[in-house]
Amino acid sequence: MAPKTKYKQKSDEDIVLLINSGNQELFELLYLRYFKKVRDKCFSFLKDTKLSEEFANDILTKAYEKIQGFKGNSSFSSWLYSITYNYCIDYLRVKKKLHYPDWNSSNEIPEIIDESGTDFEEASYENLLVIFELIHPEEKVLLLMKYQDNLPIKQIAKTLRISEDAVKMRLKRARSRVIYMYNQKFNSSN
Repeated sequence: MAPKTKYKQKSDEDIVLLINSGNQELFELLYLRYFKKVRDKCFSFLKDTKLSEEFANDILTKAYEKIQGFKGNSSFSSWLYSITYNYCIDYLRVKKKLHYPDWNSSNEIPEIIDESGTDFEEASYENLLVIFELIHPEEKVLLLMKYQDNLPIKQIAKTLRISEDAVKMRLKRARSRVIYMYNQKFNSSN
């Protein structure tokens, strides 16, 4: 039996401590735990299976190289997903020359909608996925980081290299945009 077998039940954070104490071969456990998840997150932005696999390998290699920088202020998965989102957004910015949406253009929502009365509990998951494919990748990243991965505003700001206030405003606008688009596409016939 491989020596790593006895570590399989350990938490990610415990494994990171062991890696940082000189047991680098244990990173393979983290790699095996997270490769598919990182690949799937990459695919949600890139829509290219081969490129997503390459990115997942690159991201996990980068995580291994930066593992000493993991301070435990958040979960290992949150730290890794921050690297993943940043890597994908940086790529999309260069490849597609993406910039954050200009909210003042005529085809954007005219004002920030008060979504406090909106109930998404009854919203179809499949319909939300349709809307997520229509919004800007940076809006998608913000929403996924906050609501799927439960990252704190401070970590989102650091990952995206913007201020915490900018994160809050962009999150509010992204939520409003999703609600607006969802209602336009799926509730206009009701």
